[in-house]
Amino acid sequence: MADDLSAVARFLYEAGTLKNARRTGWWMAGVSHPESVAEHSWRTSLIASIIAKLEGADPARAAFLAVWHDTQEARTGDVNHLGKKYATGADPVAVTADQTAGMPELLAATIRELVVEYEAKDSPEALCARDADKLECMLQGIEYKAQGYEAAQRWIDNSRARLTTGTGQRLADELLGQGTLDWLRAAIGEKG
Repeated sequence: MADDLSAVARFLYEAGTLKNARRTGWWMAGVSHPESVAEHSWRTSLIASIIAKLEGADPARAAFLAVWHDTQEARTGDVNHLGKKYATGADPVAVTADQTAGMPELLAATIRELVVEYEAKDSPEALCARDADKLECMLQGIEYKAQGYEAAQRWIDNSRARLTTGTGQRLADELLGQGTLDWLRAAIGEKG
């Protein structure tokens, strides 16, 4: 039935597991309690909307793509870069199709299309969302490095090198030129 939301309700519980799913690559940098996939996805969506607006793309669409970009990890877990060398990669499109099975078709089709668009990298919004994913990783690396995790520099460098949009690259340079608490100093009116 088109208005049956039982599959949607099940998915919402499933998506909630991403609040506890850790981004495993940070363990290699020595971070014992890294951010969750949900935390990463939230800031990625925010960054995607910013990059898209400044790039002349649709910020809402870019954020929409970004918020769904790692939902498959509720089923696959977060497989870090090294792990992908050994594990056969789960197809995000196939995982999403399974996750949306039984949902009202209008909703399921929309979610499947988002994942296809993100993975295909064939729209300005997808490129902005993908840059946001890299920029969020770089930003998290900067924050971890400021907390004493020197090995995070590898994630900072690798993420910065993979940015493709002009806005993403300029924003990365700005982030690298600031301290993690410069926002607070500016907010309370302190001189740098």
